[in-house]
Amino acid sequence: MGKRFGRKRGARGLKGTNTPAKYDTSKRVRRRTEEKVASSPSPSSSGESSDEQSSGVASEEVVYKEPSMYDNLLFTLGTGSESLANAYKRRRRDEEGRSDSEEDINGGSESLTVSEEEDNEEGTDNESARGHASESIMEQSEDAETEDDNEASDTDQMHDLDVDDQSAVGASESTSSFTSHVGHKLSKEEVDNLSRRKWNYNWEMPAFDMSSCKWMGTGESFLKDVNTSSGYDLKLKLYKHWLENYKTSGGNDFHSSKQRLFFSLCNSYRDILYCNKKPFYLKGQEEDSCIMDAYIMHALNHIFRTGDLVTKNDSKVAKHQETVKEEILTGDSFLDHGFTRPKVLILLPLASIALRVVKRLIQLTPSSSKVNVEHIDRFSDEFGTGVVEDDQEQNELFQKVQDYENSKVQKSSKPSDFQALFGANNNDHFMIGIKFTRRTIKLYSDFYSSDMIVASPLGLITKIGEAEVEKEKDVDYLSSIEVLVIDHADVISMQNWSHVNSVVEQLNRIPSKQHGTDIMRIRQWYLDGHAQFYRQTIILGSYLNPDMNASFNHHCVNYQGKVKFVCEYKGALAKVLLQVRQIYERFDADSVVDSDDARFEYFTTKVFPKIKDSIQGGIMLFVSSYFEYVRIRNFLKSQNASFCLLGEYTKQSDISRARVWFFEGKRKIMLYTERAHFYHRYKIRGIQNLIIYSLPERKEFYPEIVNMLEGSHNMTCTVLFSRFDQFRLERIVGSGPAKRMVASEKNVFVFC
Repeated sequence: MGKRFGRKRGARGLKGTNTPAKYDTSKRVRRRTEEKVASSPSPSSSGESSDEQSSGVASEEVVYKEPSMYDNLLFTLGTGSESLANAYKRRRRDEEGRSDSEEDINGGSESLTVSEEEDNEEGTDNESARGHASESIMEQSEDAETEDDNEASDTDQMHDLDVDDQSAVGASESTSSFTSHVGHKLSKEEVDNLSRRKWNYNWEMPAFDMSSCKWMGTGESFLKDVNTSSGYDLKLKLYKHWLENYKTSGGNDFHSSKQRLFFSLCNSYRDILYCNKKPFYLKGQEEDSCIMDAYIMHALNHIFRTGDLVTKNDSKVAKHQETVKEEILTGDSFLDHGFTRPKVLILLPLASIALRVVKRLIQLTPSSSKVNVEHIDRFSDEFGTGVVEDDQEQNELFQKVQDYENSKVQKSSKPSDFQALFGANNNDHFMIGIKFTRRTIKLYSDFYSSDMIVASPLGLITKIGEAEVEKEKDVDYLSSIEVLVIDHADVISMQNWSHVNSVVEQLNRIPSKQHGTDIMRIRQWYLDGHAQFYRQTIILGSYLNPDMNASFNHHCVNYQGKVKFVCEYKGALAKVLLQVRQIYERFDADSVVDSDDARFEYFTTKVFPKIKDSIQGGIMLFVSSYFEYVRIRNFLKSQNASFCLLGEYTKQSDISRARVWFFEGKRKIMLYTERAHFYHRYKIRGIQNLIIYSLPERKEFYPEIVNMLEGSHNMTCTVLFSRFDQFRLERIVGSGPAKRMVASEKNVFVFC
């Protein structure tokens, strides 16, 4: 925590407390302890001499143990309160193995007291926190239909959640995955091992209903150990409501359902990489919905359990303020806060997908917790059609929209998956906070009082950029994210994956301000800077690329371990409808870093000379990335080649002109990017010779591009690849052929 945090804490009644940056008080506490003990004897009632005290200090220095961050806080607070000072001494005695009868190095009777004025000042400062605790108790005892809007706090407290749920299915708070996960104390050895980011996948298990796929994980296998009698570790009201929704939708075997299986995976609190999900826009509505239901229920379970714990502790503090104070400072049972309140972050690529996720979130929230959904009209206006109906009318409306879209697809030249993905609100710049109270779901809540944030990577990057420029702004609401979900990662990769990396790097940092947090209840691993080791990250998509894989390996360091999905691919060559020879030419590259340069050199020395000497036009150069697009464009300019451009940033007027020139033969070469195809799905006419400079990330694009050769008299297709393109190669030619092509001594392969 920065200096501003220390000053603010000192101003709240702890006079003389001047906490340095990031709560690092160890040096100052040690110095004050040694100076106090060595220079002045304690006013001991037993009359011990200063010599005896000095002797005691000398003995203590030999076995001195560096105080933890929490010990430093206890000592600092103890300088202003006798009870807190005694609590600190007892904690030190326990750690050193001494009994209560043994004397402290200060003689066991030294204490510092504060004046009546200071007590009153500290009481005033704590008035807000006590008020919130009292409010929580009132909300639990009253059956009110509405809530006071002013009960929202910018702290980490979930004082307004209902905690009356007695889990009859055995979801004991003390044995839940949530409690075990957040209650674990990392050793120094564990932290060192996690910081090295070396992972050993030592177990495998076949995937459910998918013979060619399997799960791989670090640590111990857990997928078989599911306790069906405990409601799958869900809170009772969440479990009952989810089961009711499942049966209403026609399900009859919840235990074997895909959503239940994936929820158990999420509930393990391991980092998850699942990049073989069939998305809703590729006729995968059922599978996509199952996965979405699972991570939504996991997020709700995490938020509700967090709220229950904080509310229970708030009640204890409100009822027994004096007796609980020492317990707060000496034990871990009251350490239930992060730096800020938001605990779940869901990253999504488009507003239409966010609409789908949030509406499903509302549906899966128990009825008692959504008596009122605030700002739903505004949400529907900004993220969707603006029409708000009940569940039955929503289903009927959805079916009408689907029928309309199906009829529209038949008339449109765009593929059906394009219509399903981009047919609604395709805004990629959004961010919304969601707060859960006892009876209400509050959309558009302030980020610091939200439990969940749903955002696009671009929306968050904008906020991060504003905070870097304007000092009065910050993104400290990202400091306590404990569950991160990145859904439709494949679509995000078509936008800009570097935004995801920037957002993840911003998570779990020490905040720049206090934001009203009760520092005495912050979990120890937050103060130690270990929050990243407790954050669970779930990455979901329809395919895996090196960027996603690198993020999973380097940014996901959960101490619980990792689980990833591995699959054998059949390939997409069967969807090529034309009888065209597809010639795959492999170039050599020493490393991933060198692969781009090796690809460019191979193209300029082996491929382009044939193009330059040929009089034939209709040559399309397909590139996967914008970097490659710029590099090839500059090269073609340097060679005075006849070419036109069709990229993601090309103006519409220039696109129309380029397509006409290429079709009429006025331009010999067209340079076309995968992102341009993703956002527009053009059907280019006039292609005679297709050169795929780099394979597309999305396997469905390959047959689409090759099938554009239809109508060509002398059609040819050339594909460049290296051993570092194996992810893409597997998806297009199949896992078996891809492995042989990468390892073979031959460099040229032909598919017909």
